Amino acid sequence: MTERRRRGGRAGGLVGLLVLLLALVFLSITQGSREIGLADVLDALGHLAAVTTDDTVTVRLRVPRTILGVLVGAALGVSGAILQGLTRNPLADPSIMGIEAGAALAVVLGITVLGITGIGPHVVLAFVGALAATALVYGVGSLGRDGATPVKMALAGAAITAGLGAITIGLLLTDIRAQDEFRFWQVGSLAGRYAPVVTGVAPVIVLGLVLGLLCGRPLNALALGDDAARGLGIRLTRTRVGLFAVVAVLCGAATAACGPIVFVGLVVPHVARAICGPDYRWILPYSLLLGPVLLLVADVLGRVVGGSGELQVGVVLGVLGAPFFIGLVRYSRLAEL
Repeated sequence: MTERRRRGGRAGGLVGLLVLLLALVFLSITQGSREIGLADVLDALGHLAAVTTDDTVTVRLRVPRTILGVLVGAALGVSGAILQGLTRNPLADPSIMGIEAGAALAVVLGITVLGITGIGPHVVLAFVGALAATALVYGVGSLGRDGATPVKMALAGAAITAGLGAITIGLLLTDIRAQDEFRFWQVGSLAGRYAPVVTGVAPVIVLGLVLGLLCGRPLNALALGDDAARGLGIRLTRTRVGLFAVVAVLCGAATAACGPIVFVGLVVPHVARAICGPDYRWILPYSLLLGPVLLLVADVLGRVVGGSGELQVGVVLGVLGAPFFIGLVRYSRLAEL
């Protein structure tokens, strides 16, 4: 009876988060430097043809931006939870596993070497770079007799992140034009991402989320340790490769679309774990909803606080996430998941 009640409470929490997310979607579409009423929003969505300024802002700017915020937030939340479970490291997130560094280097190489400009090509370059960096991290972390252990993958990720970051900075220092072009992508933002970007990354993210939600059982097994996981029938190498591939797809697509967005992949799994406990079968769906909630809150705050301009979501998340990170280091037991 107690377990049934606990399961019902967790399910109720998911429903509550879904309602909160829907409310934030509404705020994201209607609020900003230009407030748009519900009637105008429904009218614009009804015919999808930009007739008035409100139609243009709603259909061409805010709706794609909001959809992308939901997709990217979910992708970062789920991938952060998988990555922390995979590495058994509560501080693991895409920024320390080479994913964002690989995406950044690919964009800079495209600008400096190939002369590629525009957000569309940058999305493709960043996705390829993120996947390549992820493969490199896993390959380096797999060297040696023990294979890809959590500690080795974390160390490989930190080392490769530093190396790729150094190369990126070196290229930018030699090309002023590249600095100006790269700055728009690097800040981490939902602004300026129109429908083609959303439709380009949406299928990849949705596929990654479906696969990610199926990872609860192997993550629970890995949390018990390698020996216990083997005893439960988990093939460690195959499972880790699969989990790492899901993380690469989700983080690669999210980073490609919006640039490096910090703290979502770090913060969200801890909040989910505090709500529902250590079972990854619940942590993953909670992370899927908490990620877009956090991202949309930061995006709406950036628009409202910025007045006629706006603060980019990456900046707002940095301000909100830093105190959480300090508290995490100070008060939590980092060895426990």
